[in-house]
Amino acid sequence: MSLSQTTSSSSSDSGSLSAPQQNVGRSRGSAHADSLSPGLALALEGSRHWRDIFWLAVFMLHMIGIGLILAVLGLNRFKKKDRLNIDKYTMGFLQNDEGLTENYWPLYALAGGVGTVLGWFWLLLLGSRAIQMMKVAVHILTTYLAVISVLCFWGEQFFWGVAFAVGAALQFLYVISVIDRLPFTMLVLQGAVKMVWNLPEVMRVSLSFMLVMLLWLALWSFGAAGVVASSMGDGGRWWLLLVFSVSLFWTGAVLCNTVHVIVSGMVFLVLIHGSREAESMPSRPLLKSLRYAVTTSFGSICYGSLFTAAIRTLRWEIRGFRSKIGNNECLLCCVDFLFHLVETLVRFFNKYAYVQIAVYGKSFNHSARDAWELFQSTGVEALIAYDCSGAVLLMGTLLGGLITGTCAGVWTRIKYPDRVIMVGSTAMLMGMILVGLAMVVVESAVTSIYICYAEDPLLIHRWDAQFFNQMSETLHQRLQHRSSRAREVLTSSRFDGHPEDIIRV
Repeated sequence: MSLSQTTSSSSSDSGSLSAPQQNVGRSRGSAHADSLSPGLALALEGSRHWRDIFWLAVFMLHMIGIGLILAVLGLNRFKKKDRLNIDKYTMGFLQNDEGLTENYWPLYALAGGVGTVLGWFWLLLLGSRAIQMMKVAVHILTTYLAVISVLCFWGEQFFWGVAFAVGAALQFLYVISVIDRLPFTMLVLQGAVKMVWNLPEVMRVSLSFMLVMLLWLALWSFGAAGVVASSMGDGGRWWLLLVFSVSLFWTGAVLCNTVHVIVSGMVFLVLIHGSREAESMPSRPLLKSLRYAVTTSFGSICYGSLFTAAIRTLRWEIRGFRSKIGNNECLLCCVDFLFHLVETLVRFFNKYAYVQIAVYGKSFNHSARDAWELFQSTGVEALIAYDCSGAVLLMGTLLGGLITGTCAGVWTRIKYPDRVIMVGSTAMLMGMILVGLAMVVVESAVTSIYICYAEDPLLIHRWDAQFFNQMSETLHQRLQHRSSRAREVLTSSRFDGHPEDIIRV
């Protein structure tokens, strides 16, 4: 980047220092929160066009195809070996023909039960112990991963032992790199929990979608049990389970993001109108949000669910690693390349798109781009970059999945020792999805709060003045920090006499 570009970037950051105050003043003057209500009410109550229909069709065809395959593979080994006479197609992978679907199906039933209990437990304690549970998840996850790694080595599962050891190391490094951000993260999560706890209907939505997920998991685990019991060798089993696991991940992400859209629409309305009991609240807001989420906006949810989770996780890891590199210019250059590549992807795939989908009914890419441009134009992107609430919630989801996989794995170890990893790893995914359906209500509130804060900070001020003041103070500090970094790079470049070597801060 050139010297002039760096100077403009620095002045832009400096000029953004008062963005929240400017927005609040503007809101008080001519754009009071109540003036937003008519337009938003029209967006929420008016007719909408179907969006991203292609991805809706792909998802539905995928569900039908995978469902049929799961049913066939499960029935083929149900109470009778090779009931449908399809083992002849797997003769090339033949190793043994022992095992029935009902031998392994109860193991997955245990996983579904444990995951559901953990999800319900989280929702029940949401109002009183949510922050404490998140703190425990952050600190205990590294230890849990390390213990599982040791157990895998002890059971001579060296690949999985290394995989869990690497996971423990990455988790430890990430927590160390963001330890200074956790107080602000817990502040944001506490505000989101307060919002959700006052809306019991959104927790009922989460419980309902858990039941829907359990119905699909009943079929999915039936087919997975048939694969584990099949006559194929381990290679064939693993490939089939991998395909089914990717399908389950997408299905689970779609359901989680559907809940995200429903809850976001409800939270956004509460912030716009001041409270759940406000007279200006539209009638049956939850049902309308649900109707849009499962009809006109469902294609956008299916599309975003394919990529958003992976990009977010990669972004968190790169951000944490980037902040601890120091002065290693070669390594910093490589990481910066990856960082800016991921940042470009985030512009088109981010979780804040679901709020725009809930409120305005836009397509996914349009929603993601508008949300990101809104954050950058108001300076709120500095807060989002500093916030780790999504990562903390993901840690809780991972811990729930690991507990579920451990329970299923212990029982499998007792009955079928050679199938521990195969059943345990797939059971872990089931647990993560079920716990994630409980966690997503808090994440929805977080994203809605940020969107409202960027569109009109007075909405947050009216809802909780103390929370607003803390957010504004942190935003001011983060923008000052960015400006000081820009000035340091500019000053050092002038002393070096190589302005053309300035890199973006």
